[in-house]
Parts: sequence; C-alpha cells; structure tokens
Amino acid sequence: MKPKKKRTLPFILFCLVVAAGIAGWYLLGTAATTAIADDAGRDSTTTVSRRDIESRLLLSGEVIPAFLVEVKAEVGGKAREIYVQPGQFVRKGERLLTIDDTDLLTDKQAAVTEIEGASLTVEKNRGNFERAKALYDEKLISKEVYANLEADLKISENSFQKAQSRLQAVEDRLNKTRIVAPADGTVLDIPITEGQVVVAAASVNSGTVIMKFADLSDLLIDTHVNQVDVSKVAAGQRVLINMQGDNSEPVGATVEFVAPLATVKNNIKGFQVQAAIDAGESRLKPGMSVSMTLPIAEAKSAVSVPIAAVFSDNEERVVFVKQGDVMEKRKVTIGVTNMSFAEITSGLNEGEQVFLNDPRTTNSS
Repeated sequence: MKPKKKRTLPFILFCLVVAAGIAGWYLLGTAATTAIADDAGRDSTTTVSRRDIESRLLLSGEVIPAFLVEVKAEVGGKAREIYVQPGQFVRKGERLLTIDDTDLLTDKQAAVTEIEGASLTVEKNRGNFERAKALYDEKLISKEVYANLEADLKISENSFQKAQSRLQAVEDRLNKTRIVAPADGTVLDIPITEGQVVVAAASVNSGTVIMKFADLSDLLIDTHVNQVDVSKVAAGQRVLINMQGDNSEPVGATVEFVAPLATVKNNIKGFQVQAAIDAGESRLKPGMSVSMTLPIAEAKSAVSVPIAAVFSDNEERVVFVKQGDVMEKRKVTIGVTNMSFAEITSGLNEGEQVFLNDPRTTNSS
C-alpha cells in the first residue's frame, strides 16, 4: 500500500502546477486587455477650437387659421337651400344658406292682421275720447265716464304698439333665415345637408354648426411649449417651419402670442404659443402637422468643445485636460449649447487637448 501513495503524490503536484499556469495566463491576459482599454480611453481626445454655435428649440405644431368661425343659425328650422360648397371662396355678405321661413311668414301675416285690428280700435277709441272730452268740458258727462274713455284709448294705443313690436320681431327672425358670410374667406366644411333641421344657437344650447368658415390668407402655427423652455420664447422671435415629409425650403413665421397661463396637454404642463406664417405662403394648409425650429441663442467664433467632453462633478461642469502624460481636471463655465457642442466662456483656451471619455470611469473599470 505505501508504494501506491508515493506514485499518487507527484501526479497531484503536477495537476496543481498546470492549474496555476492556466490561471496565471488568464489573469495576465485580462490585465493586458484592461490596460489597452485604459490607454484607448486616455487617447480619445479632441482639440479646443472656435466655431459658431446656435442653440435651437425643436417643437411640433399644427397649422390653424387666425380667423375661424363656426357658423350657426340664430333661428331654428329646416335648411332649405345651401348656396356654397367646401373650398369655395366667398365675400363678406354673400349668401351661405337659407332656413325655411314658411312658419315665420305665417306669423308675419298674423302680426300684420293684428296691427290692422289694433289700428282700427285706436281710431275708434280716439274718436270716442275726443267727443267725451268736449262733453266733459261742457260738464255734460261725468268725470268717471271721461276717465274710462281716456283709459280705453291708452289701452288700445298700447295694444297697437305691441302688435308693431311683434311684427318687427318676426321680420328680424325672417332676416336671420338668410345666413351670409361674416367676412371674406373660404368655406372649410359643411356638416349638414339640405332638408336637415338645425337648432338655433341660444343661451341654453350651443346650436347646430352649419359651416366652418376661415380666412386662409392669415395662418398660424399653434404649439405647446414645455414650461422648462417657455422662458426662452418671446413675441417677435423668428421661427422656421418644416413640413413633414417635405425637404423643400422651410417656411418663415414670427411668434405672436405666448399664453400667460399654463395648460396641460398630453400630460405635459406648458404654454400655448402661436406664430404667424409669413404672408404669401401657400404650401401650408389648416390641419397640417409641422415641425418648428426656434433659434434661442447664438455664439459667434466661440471657444468650444464637443458636449461629450463636458462632465458633472458635484454640481459643477468640468473637463479633463491632457498636458503631456498628465491629466488635469478643470472647472469650466458653459455658455451657448446645442446638440453637439458647448461654448466654454471660461476655463479653457483654444488649442488645448481635452478627453472625450471620463478618465475617472475608465480608471475605475
């Protein structure tokens, strides 16, 4: 049994030596790879240089008319005749639609008849009163009879005035059965058909929308700006408008309105902003979705570095400057930025080398 133990021991030692060699080879290979990675990270540098930087706010919006009216009837009834069609340009005062006026014409005739009857009653009572006055002056009738005849005259005159007012009201309603264009513009939509009964707009209901009418010569871009960015937007700023799927030259516009009160849209609190499209632009139509570019800041020939070279360190902005084989962490002040570059207003000089990777992260790996 003893000779068998002596043969086993060298074999175990051989296995341990082989295992140690494999582990050493693996560890050396890993260390070499890390060193290469560190060197690669340290060698990723760029030169501080001067360039023009423009900061822009990218937004999306919708084209809307500056003047848009939902035309509604002031009297209810059946739509008798529609004189226009969607897309048609009309002048102010031109007929758009007529409401059936049969019932109103009947009311008008009744009012005229009532006026005629009231007029005859007034004439009769006036004659009776004038004769009674003469007799009363000669003390031939009592004061009571005289007063009653005077009251009859005033009552009949009042009835006559009511009949005239009723006729005037009917004529006003008849005039409102002829709906005309409120201004020069284009008919956008006619959601009703001839023969359909429309409801008059009143205080108790909103009424039936007969047409949508707009002035297409004056268009706006309507957008919603996040509350974080709205302080950068002001009336008078120029905006460039790009149509989706269109690579042609952008359309110009000018910011006209920034809402004073925040609203929530798509679960984002922000402010409504409207920009007036330059006159004479015919490519944009109401309802189109567009993208907007709003320049908010600009720096000419600014000392700058790529955004990737700027890092955060305890709420400060820092860069890592390469000076030979030495790395220096340096605090910098940032000016105008865009998606690619940052203006450095202090802390760096043109021509210096800065790291694009954070050496602290590279070393820790």
